[in-house]
Amino acid sequence: MREQETIKELTHAEEQVMFFLWDMEKAFVKQLVEMYEMPQPAYNTVSTIVRILEKKGFVSYKAFGRSHQYFPVVSREEYMHFIGMRIIRDYFDGSFVEFNQFFMEKGEISPNEFDKIVDIK
Repeated sequence: MREQETIKELTHAEEQVMFFLWDMEKAFVKQLVEMYEMPQPAYNTVSTIVRILEKKGFVSYKAFGRSHQYFPVVSREEYMHFIGMRIIRDYFDGSFVEFNQFFMEKGEISPNEFDKIVDIK
């Protein structure tokens, strides 16, 4: 796993493209545009997002003439870990117990699920 400091937080638009790339494993911009529901964003918009993701170190590409086929460099699991740890650190003082207790109190986690979480080793 790469150092957490090297991973940067993504915007919603960047995350959407990454979800597509994680699912597809590799894609040209045209294929990414086709993954969106209607109305689809413009080709240039998606192309710009992909180039930003490349600068942030999330994707790389293989060149085919003037076209580029993009693929993820940061895995979904690495990003999930980064985001999860950031939320726990920033909102729950780094406490997994407080994190889980918050969701239990909101009814998102049942007491039975909470007990299972506590029992995980």
